Amino acid sequence: MRLKQTQPEKDSGSPGPINKWIVPFERNCRVTDRESELTRLQNMLFTSNQFAKVAVSGLGGVGKTQLALELLYRLKEKHGNYTAIWIHVTSMESLDQGYHAIAQQLGIKYSRSKEADVKQHVQEYLSEDSAGHWIIVYDNADDIDMWTDKSNRLIDYISRSKNGRVIFTTRNKRVGVKLAYQNVMELSQLSEDSAVRMLRNLLIQKDIVDSNLADAKTMAAWLCHLPLAIAQAPSSQEQDIIESLSEEFEDDARYYGMKNPVTTTWLISFRAVARLEEVFPDHGHRNRAVWRTYLPHARYVLESALVAKDNASRIDLEWKLALCYYSDGRFDEAETFFREVLEFRTSMLGPRHPDTLESMAKLALAYHAQSRFQESKALGVKAMETQKIVLGEEDPETMSTMSNLAMTYSDLSQWKEAESLELETMKLRMRILGEEHPQTLVGMSNLVYLYNCQGWWERAEELGKRTTSARKKILGDEHPETLLRIGNLAHTYNNQGRYKEAEDLLTHVVNVRVRTLGKEHPHTLSGMSNLAVSYHNQDRWDEAEGLQTRVVAARQTLLGPEHFSTLTSMAHLSSTYHRQGRWAEAEKLCIQTMELRKKILGPEHHHTLTSMTNLASIYLDDGQLSRAEELGLEVLATRERVLGMEHTHSLASMEHLAATYKKQARIAEAEDLEIQVAELQNATVL
Repeated sequence: MRLKQTQPEKDSGSPGPINKWIVPFERNCRVTDRESELTRLQNMLFTSNQFAKVAVSGLGGVGKTQLALELLYRLKEKHGNYTAIWIHVTSMESLDQGYHAIAQQLGIKYSRSKEADVKQHVQEYLSEDSAGHWIIVYDNADDIDMWTDKSNRLIDYISRSKNGRVIFTTRNKRVGVKLAYQNVMELSQLSEDSAVRMLRNLLIQKDIVDSNLADAKTMAAWLCHLPLAIAQAPSSQEQDIIESLSEEFEDDARYYGMKNPVTTTWLISFRAVARLEEVFPDHGHRNRAVWRTYLPHARYVLESALVAKDNASRIDLEWKLALCYYSDGRFDEAETFFREVLEFRTSMLGPRHPDTLESMAKLALAYHAQSRFQESKALGVKAMETQKIVLGEEDPETMSTMSNLAMTYSDLSQWKEAESLELETMKLRMRILGEEHPQTLVGMSNLVYLYNCQGWWERAEELGKRTTSARKKILGDEHPETLLRIGNLAHTYNNQGRYKEAEDLLTHVVNVRVRTLGKEHPHTLSGMSNLAVSYHNQDRWDEAEGLQTRVVAARQTLLGPEHFSTLTSMAHLSSTYHRQGRWAEAEKLCIQTMELRKKILGPEHHHTLTSMTNLASIYLDDGQLSRAEELGLEVLATRERVLGMEHTHSLASMEHLAATYKKQARIAEAEDLEIQVAELQNATVL
């Protein structure tokens, strides 16, 4: 049975007989294993003789509506004198219809000439003691703007009486907190046993579950243990997979014309993901738990052989799925879908279409995230050059691609190219978008990263403080973009020897990321890695080693043994072994890291040269002086050729070689080098 909402008459007319049961659904016999939740909800509403309101929050299809409905029927059985009211609030139209229907059913006289009149009359009627005991369910209260918009605050029309109770059902816990304060009840998925039991009860041939228990558990897990998804599973057929995600499931306790909530929950989530800033979904990861839950469903749709490769809905879903995977740090999976979208758009729209170029730029970003810098550079250059022709260099998409390409140059140690391109982009953004625009701040943060890479600490600190302050002001302390800026500033503090300040900032970053992203997200691991460096620099070897060991293991599993970030963590752990006097372990790990960096990044890359310097330091402390000198000379020659003698890293290599000469008792040569370093530093300052 599908329930159609009754259309109200234009005039209220004479009131008919009073009806105290204004609930549009029949009782659902499929409510299962929710006794503890029902008891808790009842206790939250009826433990005192005062007005109470409770919000029931949870994923679409988890059973919020069914829980509230069952409570109303039980209340009706025990207390027949209760007025029970059900209002569907997915839109202003449905809410207005609900209030008009309530007024008619309760015999409230009102004028249709004023839009707010009926809501006010219902509120006043129920607020009087003469209305008796009543309970209202506001179902699907997901849109906070409907309740708090200053022009028509629906929250002000909620009736209050010692005889009244209110239930809100919502997918959005934040909405629940706004409407019911601390009285929010989160409804979780069914347990595995309950989910399997429900699946069995819904099947005609129940022995199918009994004889295939493992398969039944797998199916229940795939359905995320959501009651509505399980209820749908036995009757659904895969005649059209795309449409099955949006079909109106035949459920007696759903509204006519309303999409299946399992479907609409993730559809809403993926629409939110589409509103991106440059790199990450700009929703502060608030709905991450939602779309993480529904990713298996979407993935199943895309892998189904019944969906045409050129289906427009499929391509749109692939794009949104790729963005989710990228945001979640699952870069190889993101790459797969970005590439499929790029191939489709190139074929259907042409290689110069703006959407095709956007796909190309995002695929380049996925390559970068996997340390495939040369591939990222080649594709990024192609996207940027074509975007400049098609869109112009002042288009936000073009500027975004330019900025991302600059970061690729930076990670390739092509710092002159990186700085030139990022400064060019910054000037465009400052002029066109303004200093506090999110994209402008991204560019400023990229410059901080670039300055840190080159050892320009003062520039990095000054710009880092500006970007961090601006991000906090606009987005708050815990937004992912703010945390990224705080992490960059902490990195600068570490390099300046301000280890405690760095530790304080990084502790905040790690705690927030663990809570919002999880312990194994690439950004969380990045924060943990930098925090371990802070411990290392404060001679807290055991803490540093423990954290670095965890990060190395996690990155090897998540990103792979040859990833840029994995190699960084291995280098840090090797340095800790070195400082602990564990020279054999330090040497072994350092050589492994150095060889991988030579293979992946090349012999002239900054990180490769850093590994060679670290290995030279180990040799120096282990008394292997000739090896230390040989490596030191090779590093210095490369840096002078690539960066110039005056560069910070070249000067550091000269100082390191001077220390080696001192160990070899070659004092005069060491002093000559130190004098040369001082002269070059003074010349640079002047």
